Amino acid sequence: MALPAGPPLNRHTTTYPLRYCGRSFSADQMELVRELIASEPARNRAWLSRRVCEMLGWRRADGRLKDMSCRVAMLRMARDGHVTLPPPQKGNGNGRNRPRITRASDPRDPVSLPAGALGQIVLRPVSDPQDGSLWNEIIQRYHYLGYKPLPGAQIRYLVWAGASLVAALGFGAAAWKVAPRDRFIGWTVRQRQARLPLVVNNARFLILPWVDSRNLASRILARAARQLPGDWRARYGYAPVLLETFVQSDRFNGTSYRAANWLHVGRTQGRGKLDRHMLYPVPVKDVFLYPLHRHFRRELCAAPQ
Repeated sequence: MALPAGPPLNRHTTTYPLRYCGRSFSADQMELVRELIASEPARNRAWLSRRVCEMLGWRRADGRLKDMSCRVAMLRMARDGHVTLPPPQKGNGNGRNRPRITRASDPRDPVSLPAGALGQIVLRPVSDPQDGSLWNEIIQRYHYLGYKPLPGAQIRYLVWAGASLVAALGFGAAAWKVAPRDRFIGWTVRQRQARLPLVVNNARFLILPWVDSRNLASRILARAARQLPGDWRARYGYAPVLLETFVQSDRFNGTSYRAANWLHVGRTQGRGKLDRHMLYPVPVKDVFLYPLHRHFRRELCAAPQ
């Protein structure tokens, strides 16, 4: 999604710290980012984001750089007039290059058995370029929202029933602020800032259009809830304690999530996460949550360290 351009800001009247992607940036840190960009004019945005992470010690729980979050933060800084980024070196630089549609995603033989008769359902994490390209392609071709890169830490799954590819799921970073979710958890702003990585967003869920299998969607969601914490820990060094998802209210009822025991906790207000002034309305969405830990509130409301 293109970021709306904001008006130029006067650095001398800007109130610090500035907050982007869950991190506060002081005036000195923002100046450090500007100096880095100015001193390395030939570097691309990916290199700059990695270097900023190294300078500021911005790392995940497993010690790896949070370079994807940093790239998003720097794009938003540029939108707000705080920095001037170099031009993107690939495409438009904001994940808007559409995956190429190939025969790999062509419709396959219909699957019409109920979920219980399909045999073992296998959620295979995307771990190589071939699977990654297939996931991107089927999401672009068959999901009503199309493809865009998932934010932050993420896991994508291709779902198989025997030899049949039947679905795809994607999990990524949680939304920064969601009033119904935050009320349900009961955490403070400071706790949310510190513990938000323990919440993971189910950003995409697609049953392929040639698959008509009763109870399959809820069965996949149940399997994902069991499998994801271990996969996430293996990849990132910690396990999330809560899942969230957003279901567009005027298109879907959230039946599969309800059947898989996800909790409906409210609706969004119909504005985008970057929209502070109600200038860019978006569809209203139902908010569903699924606890992965019996003491998820205790974990999420723990004192920040």
